[in-house]
Amino acid sequence: MSTEVRVPTLGESVTEATVATWFKKPGDTVAADEMLCELETDKVTVEVPSPAAGTLGEIVAAEGETVGVDALLATIEEAGASPAPKKKEDKPAEKPAQQPQSNEGKMTDVMVPSLGESVTEATVSTWFKKVGDKVAADEMLCELETDKVSVEVPSPAAGVLKEIVAEEGTTVDASAKLAVIAEGESGGASDSAPAKEEAKSEAPAESSSKGGKDVEDAPSAKKLMAEKGIDPASVQGSGKDGRIMKEDVAKAENAPKQASVNVASTPSQAPRGPVNADDASREERVKMTRLRATIAKRLKDSQNTAAMLTTYNEVDMSGVMNLRNEYKDLFNKKHGVKLGFMSFFVKACCHALKEVPEVNAEIDGNEVVYKNYVHMGVAVGTPNGLVVPVVRDADQMSFASIEKTIAEMGTRARDGKLSMAEMQGGSFTISNGGVYGSLMSSPILNPPQSGILGMHKIQERPMVENGQIVIKPMMYLALSYDHRIVDGKGAVTFLVRVKEALEDPRRLLMDL
Repeated sequence: MSTEVRVPTLGESVTEATVATWFKKPGDTVAADEMLCELETDKVTVEVPSPAAGTLGEIVAAEGETVGVDALLATIEEAGASPAPKKKEDKPAEKPAQQPQSNEGKMTDVMVPSLGESVTEATVSTWFKKVGDKVAADEMLCELETDKVSVEVPSPAAGVLKEIVAEEGTTVDASAKLAVIAEGESGGASDSAPAKEEAKSEAPAESSSKGGKDVEDAPSAKKLMAEKGIDPASVQGSGKDGRIMKEDVAKAENAPKQASVNVASTPSQAPRGPVNADDASREERVKMTRLRATIAKRLKDSQNTAAMLTTYNEVDMSGVMNLRNEYKDLFNKKHGVKLGFMSFFVKACCHALKEVPEVNAEIDGNEVVYKNYVHMGVAVGTPNGLVVPVVRDADQMSFASIEKTIAEMGTRARDGKLSMAEMQGGSFTISNGGVYGSLMSSPILNPPQSGILGMHKIQERPMVENGQIVIKPMMYLALSYDHRIVDGKGAVTFLVRVKEALEDPRRLLMDL
């Protein structure tokens, strides 16, 4: 009997993916839920597990092929499945079962919590407890990082942290075990010593097993390393659990050559030139977080894909500031939230997007998708980087609803509590660099969106009004847009409509 292996759900608005790597070849024995291949989309990397135990039959979609949702990837022949890999998974769970002989309490596993739609793995960034520490129920044990958010992991029970399975820096999947809690224990140095010793002894074994029987490198990578005579120990793996991928081998092969070429030909342009010992001793190297790496990749992809252009204007903020000063106390008393500037900008942009719908659209292949809704992304700076929570159906919301939603999402973003669903599906973005003192900037598009508005610092400047020089609170506005879909006329019209609505807020009430 054969079982089909199909493309899983890829997340909101993602309709296709590319087969990046097959970790098994036809004829290989696979266990249920063992990873077969890895798919890449424009947002995330998705692992495809085996739906059943057996033997990998035919691979329908080879590496490099683009496939749609629910497309057939391969088949599994269920007869002759080997249970060996399953025993390997169950082995760590056997250790806690042996512990009750020494009057220890019930053992409870600490598992990876829900990571959100389309997120299949995370990196253990920080452990706040160590082996042997006493923990309370719901006390935070560690923090995980995904491509978008940080996730806190609370203790499922009160007791003692008996074992840490996934150390800091380890990449874990959505169903992995992180640690073990011994319920009802009081802790102490004597109790924790064996566990600590065990954790220490296991750490080198885990790292040394890379490329061995615990973490199997990609077949394509192993083949390339064999052909090129490259030692696997010299290759830094970027896959799950440090798995070496084909591109990692290519990087390891090219890195020394590239460095020597750069140093020999143009030393001043080398990515990293020689550093003297005194300077090196005062430097610090910190591994880039998953969030920062994703931000870097997506912003560069945006520049490489879109025909990005920026147009500028300036707005007299007197009207908004006077209206806000007049009603802010009454607004706060009635709605329980402060009246800020952002709700005026959201409303003004929603008004302008109705007149220039292509700024609210996106390109999908050879088609333009026009959206009859406005899901407004509001960029928020956090200690870990920039995130963009989405205010859904902002065009149908009141000033009070917008302010409440933005305030709540901003707080949760800074605390790392936003879910993936709350950061997906935006159709337009507003970024406020003015809160940091920026006077002028060119914001980068948030793909696949076609427009982003940059707000800046409000600064008093001399302006000419009716032949007289007067001091006005002015703000520069910048609209970056994808010139593939938005013409210059449409971009300028959009920005002028935003300017008009802000300089005379009554136009928003009259829908003018």
